[in-house]
Amino acid sequence: MHRVGSTGNTSNSTRPRKEKRLTYVLNDADDTTHCAGINCLAVLQSLAPGSCDYLFTGSRDGTLKRWTLAEDSASCSATFESHVDWVNDCVLAGETLISCSSDTTLKTWSCLSDGTCTRTFRQHSDYVTCLAAAEKNSNIVASGGLGGEVFIWDIEAALAPISRSTDVMEDDNSNGIIASGNSGLPVTSLRSINSNSGISLHTTQSHGYSPIAAKGHKESVYALAMNDTGTLLVSGGTEKVVRVWDPRSGSKKMKLRGHTDNIRALLLDSTGRLCLSGSSDSMIRLWDLGQQRCIHSYAVHTDSVWALVSTPTFSHVYSGGRDLSLYLTDLATRESLLLCTKEHPIQQMALQDESIWVATTDSSLHRWPADVHNPQKVFERGGSFLAGNLSFTRARASLEGSTPVPVHKEPSFTIPGTPAIVQHEILNNRRQVLTKDTTASVKLWEITRGVVIEDFGKVSFEEKKEELFEMVSIPAWFTMDTRLGSMSIHLDTPQCFSAEMYAIDLNISGASEEQKINLAQETLRGLLAPWIAKRRQKLGSQASLNGDVPSGKDVPSQNYSHSRMEVDNGADSYNSMVLPSFEFSTVCPPSIITEGTQGGPWRKKVTDMDGTEDEKDLPWWCLDCVLNGRMPPRENTKCSFFLHPYEGTTVQVLTQGKLSAPRILRIHKVVNYVNEKMVLDKPSEAGNTEGSFASGVAGGQSQLPTIGDGSFRSRPWPKTKPIVEILCNNQVLSPDMSLASVRAYVWKKPDDLILHYRVVQSR
Repeated sequence: MHRVGSTGNTSNSTRPRKEKRLTYVLNDADDTTHCAGINCLAVLQSLAPGSCDYLFTGSRDGTLKRWTLAEDSASCSATFESHVDWVNDCVLAGETLISCSSDTTLKTWSCLSDGTCTRTFRQHSDYVTCLAAAEKNSNIVASGGLGGEVFIWDIEAALAPISRSTDVMEDDNSNGIIASGNSGLPVTSLRSINSNSGISLHTTQSHGYSPIAAKGHKESVYALAMNDTGTLLVSGGTEKVVRVWDPRSGSKKMKLRGHTDNIRALLLDSTGRLCLSGSSDSMIRLWDLGQQRCIHSYAVHTDSVWALVSTPTFSHVYSGGRDLSLYLTDLATRESLLLCTKEHPIQQMALQDESIWVATTDSSLHRWPADVHNPQKVFERGGSFLAGNLSFTRARASLEGSTPVPVHKEPSFTIPGTPAIVQHEILNNRRQVLTKDTTASVKLWEITRGVVIEDFGKVSFEEKKEELFEMVSIPAWFTMDTRLGSMSIHLDTPQCFSAEMYAIDLNISGASEEQKINLAQETLRGLLAPWIAKRRQKLGSQASLNGDVPSGKDVPSQNYSHSRMEVDNGADSYNSMVLPSFEFSTVCPPSIITEGTQGGPWRKKVTDMDGTEDEKDLPWWCLDCVLNGRMPPRENTKCSFFLHPYEGTTVQVLTQGKLSAPRILRIHKVVNYVNEKMVLDKPSEAGNTEGSFASGVAGGQSQLPTIGDGSFRSRPWPKTKPIVEILCNNQVLSPDMSLASVRAYVWKKPDDLILHYRVVQSR
């Protein structure tokens, strides 16, 4: 999970604080597909003739999507982006879509809007795993999570308008509440059909509303279900028992034992008398809540049961799970039928007319024929078997080779997804990343531009990694993961500002040989370029309305102390021009995950930021970098070394003791230094032998002679110029190697670097 930053201390405290993190998420596909496994489904079905149905999906990529459904097509009509970790479940409550996530939050959305989050709730202490809604009472929703909490929410009360001064509840555009529009889509003729799942929502005490807490779970909750009227709630998890609650008071009604492993799926019939449970013990159990006992058990699966959905009459159940199989079981006769097999474990299912949508750990979504209103018709085709009542019966039958033949070989329709990245390697140049996705396709990314620069196809990842190896050493200025199915690049201050390169190495036209580029600073400028443009446009418009002359320099609203910052040369004339090597794509723009001084973490496409975000929404160090050109003090930018004559070399260099130079200094600069300081028969015209040193302090050491980038002058050689070689550990160094690379790959010791020089010939 992405823990984005942490709460800082007050500005008056002298204790070091952990600054907020900024993460950007890259994707090389458009915004109309998921790029990780799909965890949840909900169908909004139209009641009016000729109107379309909508399918809502929530993914491990952190987003939800709305699909407009036709008979043989599905188009993505909205992306709901605000969660900063996996979306674990979603339900529909009237016209409100509610989602829960591993980021510990619940979020509400106007389901037919353009994807704007209307409210965020932070009641849970850990991942929120499941939601449940009442079919005929859209005002009641329940949520459960790994913290063992179960909350019951009055949606109308939770979403009641709140004061702008309330700080704890927020939407993802600002720290206030922004209502979403309808976008002109019909809502009066729609009713919601949700797949079994659990939901959680949160408000804060300052809002005046608190959800009802159903207390009793001592361990994680994985499944919830509610009857149609919202008068009965069941929950299950790692305690292996089904708990029954009165959601109106949160009081416990009963506890049902029988499963021998985690409970992963639950269903209630419309009356609340019958309950179905699916477990990691591979069993499905039918409970009579009036009798408070299990009346049937069904050994259908050979592994964990993760998803259950029933026919409208609760006569048959569709089940799926870790064994990649989708079964239909007659609850009365115990007759079961294998409908289809998948390539990935089944996470959740939802019925639509005579079809069933199946979500798996893959990013694609499949629809299969189901005969929902006449399930007995499927059994007439034959191939059914009688479900046992002990878990080992199905496992034994499978081992004996009596696995049933699936009714359907192919789905009736597929919504394709983007393959998720499952392996990555950060290259030594610290600008490129090699990735492999679920289809074994290998790609090379440039993370300072957020684009794929080469698609190698299905090749060996390890061989390609070796082929791309470079003997260069750049500080690790970012970290990354692929938890969301795509690359999440994390920037933490001050570490992210540790990497520099010479501009000429980035092929920047017109750059001088000594000009250095800070990778994080330029990446941030390129990443936030759309936001900077909108911000300056708004500031300019506001200044024009006020009759003011807009300043040429942006300043964050909070005035940061210069004692904490290092102001770069030229900051007063700072501009936001983006270098070509740091221009991000506008076709597939990255998303930002971060937080400011108020609210919590948020996520948004960088192109959707409106320019009004400030230090309440973004880390102060990020604002100071992109608006003012300031960076915090950097450590370990220097490399100390000794320069001695090689054995047998008679030429001497006028230098003493330890030298210091930037880590990125090339060996050819050291050659120039040797030429500059070389003692020949005729004294050098350079005058004072120490005159070309620029004294400085490197890395907290005592004051040392420093080899600077621009401290070398062309020396007039009378007749011939010597050819100088620099060696380390008796190995001749390439002139293009940096001091950092020499230390990492040749010297390989923690002690100060020792270099030797020798003259090999003259010309």
